[in-house]
Amino acid sequence: MAVENGSLNNHKLERKETKCSVFISQEKSNQPVIFNPDFFVERLRYEHPHAFTELVLSNITRLIDLPGDEFAQLTGESEPRVPASSGFLRSFNFLRRKDKGVVFGAPLTEEGIAQIYQLIEYLNKNLHVEGLFRVPGHSLRQAALREMLNTGAEIDLETGDFHPNDAATLLKAYLGELPEPLLTHRHYLAHLKIGELTCFDDKGDKTNVPDKERQIEAFQLLFMLLPPANRSLLKLLLDLLHNTARSQHINKMSAINLAKMFAPHIIWPKNVMASDLQGDIDKLNNGIAFLIRHSQKLFKAPVYIKEYARLYFTGSKVLQSNDDSTLCSGAKEGPVAAVTEGPPSPSITVTSDTQSYTESALRELYQQVNNMPESAKKKKLIRQIEKQPLPTPPADSRAPFSRKHWRSRSFGGIIKKKVFGSQMLTEKENSRPQNRPPSCSADGQD
Repeated sequence: MAVENGSLNNHKLERKETKCSVFISQEKSNQPVIFNPDFFVERLRYEHPHAFTELVLSNITRLIDLPGDEFAQLTGESEPRVPASSGFLRSFNFLRRKDKGVVFGAPLTEEGIAQIYQLIEYLNKNLHVEGLFRVPGHSLRQAALREMLNTGAEIDLETGDFHPNDAATLLKAYLGELPEPLLTHRHYLAHLKIGELTCFDDKGDKTNVPDKERQIEAFQLLFMLLPPANRSLLKLLLDLLHNTARSQHINKMSAINLAKMFAPHIIWPKNVMASDLQGDIDKLNNGIAFLIRHSQKLFKAPVYIKEYARLYFTGSKVLQSNDDSTLCSGAKEGPVAAVTEGPPSPSITVTSDTQSYTESALRELYQQVNNMPESAKKKKLIRQIEKQPLPTPPADSRAPFSRKHWRSRSFGGIIKKKVFGSQMLTEKENSRPQNRPPSCSADGQD
């Protein structure tokens, strides 16, 4: 009996240690250490946060159109502008959540996530329950379970004292009582913009077909800007909802049904009613359904971000293969995890042949655009071509990272110099204002 108790305690201890270790692989005895494929990305995030943020933001604005005010909200330079609510609802919610604990109603922390993970782990084992997240639990059992979680207790939900519907209802309540939505107020407008990314037809006109690849890439970048605690809990939550939707033939809960249940709790601005969102409800629901369906792809850094971060620290001249089945290899790191990503961004040059081809293609494109009649669209296209960044050189052949130097170089400048000569380029540079603010309107669609 003592052996069994010791084994049970060890099992609980191991389970508790892995509750929040979402992105960091743990070392175990007699097993090889598995590298996090985003290791250099995370290192860049913590050692050089300004360089990391600027790298991510520059690629987000390449995909979605964020005017100056919306861009300032995303970066935190200005207060988020989100739909407001009536005073009655605000007062009602304040009274309903006046008794805050260490978990419910408290700001998001790793300690709180560790407690809520007990609910998530339990629900992952009960995905067969019909109407999960839709059918409410028992109020008295919920109150008892809430109190236990608020006190930091470790709960054995397998004893049968609670029903999966109790845990599901309490999980939604926890998300709804966070002081700020899990996806944050700062990112609210960006989510709406990503949902508007659509494909183009042969004539270059927008269609109603969502551009899934660009949406996934945009969400990957946007999630990299979330606070670590928000990103950890979001990963756990979307994995749970993804698994739930995969069992919809049993529990009758599809991705869109789950999105309608959770959108008010994780993306709606706080203290608003449906009428305050002015027609954005369908966009928000469809956006959350998209996150649920593609959750397994959204928490990986785009391959060009990985390559930049790796080159930034290693200075290696040999880039990784883009084949999904290729393993990243290192001289001292040992075995590493396989990288499964989409094709690299066109703006990243992998070899000298690719660089020559890209410069030639951009030079030809610039000539064609320059021959177009004068129009606002022509000017916009020229600005976008000029803003294309140079490929990142190996770290051993470039100076230490400088934000001003990195942003000031572009393919467009090189192409213009080769096509029209250095005199025209010099004249334009002299006539351009010295303190030109960075443009944030490139959407990458033209």
